Amino acid sequence: MNINIFSLKARHKKKIWYASLCVLVIFAVLMVRLGYVMIFCSEYYMQRADDLHERERSIKASRGKILDINGVVLASNKTVCTISVIHSQIKDSEEVIKMLCSELNLTDEEVRKRVTKVTSIERIKTNVDKETGDRIRNYGYDGVKVDEDYKRYYPYDTLASKVIGFTGSDNQGIVGLEVKYDSWLAGNSGKILTLTDARGVELEGMQENRNEPESGMDLTISIDYNIQTYAQQLANKALAEKQAKTVSIIVMNPNNGEIMAMVNAPEYNLNEPYELNYEPESIVTGEAYRNLLNGMWRNKCINDTYEPGSTFKMITATAALETGAVTLDSQYYCPGYKIVEDRRIRCARTTGHGAQDFTHTVMNSCNPAFIEWGLRTGVDNYYTYMGKLGILEKTGIDIPGEASVIMHKKENVGQVELATMSFGQSFQITPMQLMRAASAIINGGTLVTPHFGVKATSAGGSNVKVFEYETKDNVINRQTSDIMKQILEKVVSEGGGKNAAIDGFCIGGKTATSQKLPRGNGKYIASFVGFAPADNPQVIAMCIIDEPVGVYYGGTVAAPVIKELFENMLPYMGMEKVQQQD
Repeated sequence: MNINIFSLKARHKKKIWYASLCVLVIFAVLMVRLGYVMIFCSEYYMQRADDLHERERSIKASRGKILDINGVVLASNKTVCTISVIHSQIKDSEEVIKMLCSELNLTDEEVRKRVTKVTSIERIKTNVDKETGDRIRNYGYDGVKVDEDYKRYYPYDTLASKVIGFTGSDNQGIVGLEVKYDSWLAGNSGKILTLTDARGVELEGMQENRNEPESGMDLTISIDYNIQTYAQQLANKALAEKQAKTVSIIVMNPNNGEIMAMVNAPEYNLNEPYELNYEPESIVTGEAYRNLLNGMWRNKCINDTYEPGSTFKMITATAALETGAVTLDSQYYCPGYKIVEDRRIRCARTTGHGAQDFTHTVMNSCNPAFIEWGLRTGVDNYYTYMGKLGILEKTGIDIPGEASVIMHKKENVGQVELATMSFGQSFQITPMQLMRAASAIINGGTLVTPHFGVKATSAGGSNVKVFEYETKDNVINRQTSDIMKQILEKVVSEGGGKNAAIDGFCIGGKTATSQKLPRGNGKYIASFVGFAPADNPQVIAMCIIDEPVGVYYGGTVAAPVIKELFENMLPYMGMEKVQQQD
């Protein structure tokens, strides 16, 4: 009996010992865990506690300005307000709803849905003008927050609209340079941190903490406000006088690719980018309206292709000279047509130009002669020089959405295809591609990258990023370039481009009149490419008039536009007239 009692006591002590050991182990694990949390996870849980007792509101960064080459501000910012409500702090929701409906011109349904929504913070409206924001703040209603931020503002409304582009409600770039250089312009948003209790009610007497936003960098572009303004005026004038569909003008430095002006008339108002710049024939909504907006925003100089027509003869002539297919002494007799395989291809002058040397075939823009020069050059050589002059690739211009060339595959090009290509038909390129190729032809043989971006500068100028662009040297010989400049000067002084001639200035250029597809529809594109001074070009400009009514020849309607542009622009650039010898 004593033995059994002793045995029971021993077992009882053993159980107590095991239980104590378990308690100690559990306690030790808890202590280790507590130590781990306190030492290694302290920052995490402190942040969680702060998040529980902090309400966060973002502060938009001031977007960098866009400046022209002389520092004229083309895009800046206006102070606006964001109106928000905090449900837990509102004491009289009906009064708040009534006030917000009145001040913000919103419906009762719109405002009530947000005011009564149980969230930590609910945004009512952004981009509210500062005067309205100040009035709302002065009501002093609990739970109504007015935060100041920025809205993009364009002081010249339509100026270079299809180049500059615009931003959305969040100040992020949507199209044009605004989206291309968004990472430089945007900056970094800040925050307002407000202390609250566990119910989300702000603690009285506690100061707000602010993480200040970092402003974006200013972007300097190559556009010259004065040249852009005047080019835009001329485009609008031609648009009205010729009742054209569109008018485009590009002005560029052929030596480095800096674009001084780019117009796509009609332009649109950058401060009202979602309003059409014309009255549609019928009421348009939804997807159809968005398609009209997309069409309005398109930059036809870059985003669209066209058949260049006779301006492309500059490329044919250059390739023929480079390959030795022709010389200045080469002769061609034009009877008014040329037969290629089973095709009879007419000259614009149906009676023919008769006997001509190479220079006069360019001056007369004789189609049969250029068919001959193209066929002599051959398919392989022709494609080689189109490639060298950048025709077979995108230009790399710093605007999104650049279109690709629509060109025959080389292996599919026969005699007829090469013949039509030689005078600028049966394929499509962008106006910018033609400008780039023409620049290489007249600048001594350097293929440049057309561009707008010059540099990005931080506030105070402490950080400057100068943008660099690729060039390809010696794509053609300088001797060929010199010959082409001389010939193209004669086109203006004695040939089809005489309507671009200016007394006292030496101008070179080439006209074009291309019929739109389908052939025979009576719709044309008139264009002219001109440069000055012809012996040492400092500027090249192009005018394209799409579907002019009445007279549609490039030398008649497009060349005078460039003449008027140069008459005002060349003295502005510091070029002086040369006194002609009697």
